[in-house]
Amino acid sequence: MKIILETERLILRELNMQDSKSFYELNLNPNVIKFTGDKAFKNLMEAENFLRNYKEYEKNGYGRWAVIDKSSGKFVGWCGLKYNTEIDETDIGFRFFEEYWNQGFATESAKACLHYGFEKLNLKTIVGRAMAENSASIKVLEKLGMKYEKEFRFDEQKGLIYTIKKP
Repeated sequence: MKIILETERLILRELNMQDSKSFYELNLNPNVIKFTGDKAFKNLMEAENFLRNYKEYEKNGYGRWAVIDKSSGKFVGWCGLKYNTEIDETDIGFRFFEEYWNQGFATESAKACLHYGFEKLNLKTIVGRAMAENSASIKVLEKLGMKYEKEFRFDEQKGLIYTIKKP
């Protein structure tokens, strides 16, 4: 288990095959994936295949990380950075089980990821994307100090791009 970051309440570590069941269950909730453009995994094997083939750590040195609640030891979601080679940019993303919404986990983990991206990875800019209707994610991006940059279209829906530059 490779721990990447720790915050007051959370551990962020690399995703691994032991996360398959939690990863599968996270995407089963339509409220969790409502604004993501993702579909639920069809079965546990599909989630296992996704994790088995997740090569972001090897390719880029970073990726999405499992978020573990220190007090319970439970997988509560994921958060992390993702590099897009096609447009040469890194974005911040997060997804949590609904029972952990509105507890500050997204903001806490994403702040740690931004710090890691700027200080350890020496990134210059990090972007955040959210569907215009996803007020909760937009609120998190704004709490992180990210600034609205522009609109984009995703699956025929209006999305917003926020950015933050290395301090």
